[in-house]
Amino acid sequence: MSLPELLREWLPSQRWYAGKGAAISSVDIERDVRLGTEADVRYLLLAVHAEDGGTERYQLLLGQRGGDLPQRLEHVVIGEVDGRSAYDAVHDPEATQRLLELLASDGEADGVRFRSTVSLETALTSRVMGAEQSNTSVVYGDEYILKLFRRVQPGTNPDLELTRALAEGGSHSIAAPVGWIEGDVDGQATTLGMAQVFLKGSAEGWAMATASVRDLFAEGDLHADEVGGDFASESERLGATTAEVHALLAQVLPSSTAGPDQSQDTARQLHERLEAALAVVPELAPFGDALRRAYDAVGALTEPVPVQRVHGDYHLGQVVRTQDGWVLLDFEGEPARPLAERTALMSPLRDVAGMLRSFDYAARHLLAERSGSGAGAEPHLAYRATEWAERNREAFCDGYARTAGTDPRDASVLLRAFELDKAVYEVVYEARNRPTWLPIPLSSIERLVAPAGGAA
Repeated sequence: MSLPELLREWLPSQRWYAGKGAAISSVDIERDVRLGTEADVRYLLLAVHAEDGGTERYQLLLGQRGGDLPQRLEHVVIGEVDGRSAYDAVHDPEATQRLLELLASDGEADGVRFRSTVSLETALTSRVMGAEQSNTSVVYGDEYILKLFRRVQPGTNPDLELTRALAEGGSHSIAAPVGWIEGDVDGQATTLGMAQVFLKGSAEGWAMATASVRDLFAEGDLHADEVGGDFASESERLGATTAEVHALLAQVLPSSTAGPDQSQDTARQLHERLEAALAVVPELAPFGDALRRAYDAVGALTEPVPVQRVHGDYHLGQVVRTQDGWVLLDFEGEPARPLAERTALMSPLRDVAGMLRSFDYAARHLLAERSGSGAGAEPHLAYRATEWAERNREAFCDGYARTAGTDPRDASVLLRAFELDKAVYEVVYEARNRPTWLPIPLSSIERLVAPAGGAA
């Protein structure tokens, strides 16, 4: 079987492959660059054609070895080509060592360019991070982390653009970039990967928050503010850090003010996403009219709305706590959305709404795991989860308001609409991937539309 045929069968099983909803008709190898290692490692740019007519590009570090593969690589085998085993070489330390060497030397391999901003140490062992969905990251020692963007869209990736701009602006709330990989795609310099300082010893926000919820559930008669693992002070600090980063982004990158026409455009986008979701998740139908009214309220706004570059996919899994404070990661935005949409100016309230949704998830996903039936189970724990979520949502907004000088809760029409939009996205995701978690976003939508008696 040829390599393109093997890839056609192998790609749908990869966590980072985004086209699982449509069968692959064919795979073309648009670029094949040998990187010069003994393991015969090649950089491939793939054009993946779906049967529905769509085409997406992905990148792959391909290794080929004769004889028996080392056991550590058996789980990433693609198949046999010309009597040798082909495999995903991002899991091969020999291959990833070559990437680091090319970065350190500002090298180039047949149009694939490697650039560094600092002097890089190369005598480091590497390992692949295991939790990612959309990309693959390699950690070198405890010094650097190199993220390879699996899905390739022509142009500069927002993660590199925003992180570099923030670093040059003096921010200490991001992981400093140390280099990147790029190549020309459709005539545009396109980001293929980026390297940053590795924040060793940091704690992920999601892990900290869910540990706090477990502490609360373990206490029979204490409220959220009485438990030793209370997270609210950290939520307040995170809100302040978020406001600081937003303020700096508005300074170092373009910002503007949206008028009524733009608000109407935003409302149309919200409606379009809602109608698409209603078509695939019947459980959302009882809330359809209330959601439409919430989005209509956005279209009716007449006051100016500040817009700027934002994180775009903000939640507790995108922040880590270091000894010096909170650090924001992964400014790529939602990878499934077009690059033009991810780089558009938008209200920073979208990030606030994303984090508020994340507090709800941190509080309630444990109920789904415990019962298998979501938010309706174990009423006493559901009450405590609600109490925890509200306490931390308020604390986050308090910290944001104190630093920004404006309270996101004052822009209630926009904030609620953006939070509902995020919850609608979550409904579709859970319906397709984790049906037992579907009550989490549905209960949030019910709560968000409830203040007006069921009307938005």
